[in-house]
Amino acid sequence: MVSAIGFGAQPRARYAVLPHESKGRLFEEAASPTRTPFQRDRDRIIHSSAFRRLQAKTQVFLYHEGDMFRTRLTHTLEVSQIARSIARALSVDEDLAEALALSHDLGHTPFGHAGERALNKVMQPYGGFDHNAQSLRAVTALEQCYAEHDGLNLSWETLEGLVKHNGPLTDRDGKGIGHYEGGLPYAIRVYAEQQDLMLWSYASIEAQAAAIADDIAYNSHDIDDGLRAMLISLDQLRDVPLVCDLLKEVEATYPGLSEERTAHEIVRRLITRMVEDVINTSMDNLKRLAPQSVEDVRNASETIVHFSSEMTAAVTGIRQFLFHNVYREDHVMRIMRGAEKVLEDLFVYHFNAPDMMPLNWQFDLDGAPRKLVARRVADYVAGMTDRFAIQEHQRLFDVTPDLG
Repeated sequence: MVSAIGFGAQPRARYAVLPHESKGRLFEEAASPTRTPFQRDRDRIIHSSAFRRLQAKTQVFLYHEGDMFRTRLTHTLEVSQIARSIARALSVDEDLAEALALSHDLGHTPFGHAGERALNKVMQPYGGFDHNAQSLRAVTALEQCYAEHDGLNLSWETLEGLVKHNGPLTDRDGKGIGHYEGGLPYAIRVYAEQQDLMLWSYASIEAQAAAIADDIAYNSHDIDDGLRAMLISLDQLRDVPLVCDLLKEVEATYPGLSEERTAHEIVRRLITRMVEDVINTSMDNLKRLAPQSVEDVRNASETIVHFSSEMTAAVTGIRQFLFHNVYREDHVMRIMRGAEKVLEDLFVYHFNAPDMMPLNWQFDLDGAPRKLVARRVADYVAGMTDRFAIQEHQRLFDVTPDLG
């Protein structure tokens, strides 16, 4: 029999998460003879319906605006590749980093952050809506394919990293901090009653690698998509920190190169610079803090995997450029305002008529508290693809916003 512990094994540092020391799953299962717990988590995520729906959910540009633009799925795959590269360089578990990268956006709504804004607005009286918390809800409750339990029954380490990849959510007394100072999102609060994910501590190096990989992926590929959409030009990049230096490098090395190839060279070099910066900075932090176990990482007083101060400044400049020239461009904003209305309309309609949802979504709602109805409707709408949301709006309403 093949041992899962030795199957695909790689050298790991003392501070890495060790598969054979996993804290287990909420519902106990027998170990696999061929896969580690985190390999099984990765596979379950890839086979989930929430993962499949990412192919028709917006990253920045809607699915029908062009086949060459990133979708939420292609973004996720790029994050996964970068996360594995960072995890490998830091000698931690690549499979766990990959599982976290693949699952980090499962809770996203149709139409990207515009959809999230819409659902958070209509859900304010009922606890709000947060896509990070919805990712946890997707893998612990909404996926309903197994005979013995709801959710994917992922390992403790994967759930921990999914919830805490951006840092602690509470202090040791359970009070929300930072972004969650006003209180924990519904999905996280409910799940914390079933399983303690140590919300007061930092997540593993693997989770931190997945989090920074997300930043690297979208900051680079949003430049690429912005150029494809002709919202920005190569000349505008001459004023963007770091990107301007890369453009000069490409032009000096390949004079007369086409704009399309120039753009690709800039993006690939940008990814490389950011990844190398993260690895070098993180290695310095690991030498300074000298964690001897993953518990030392969790109990550290800071995030270990991050950009250098110089790269942080450059990334901030890139984000500001993208914000003003891509995310808040007039055409994009017109479409996103229309998308918000589509989701608000769908929520209000089904909230007032929950019996119009598919049968598997309306069970037990007869006479249920309005807060429960609202959460069920939010789950239903959040799980839609862009295409299905538009089609449902066209079916239910006389006029649907033009999202073209």
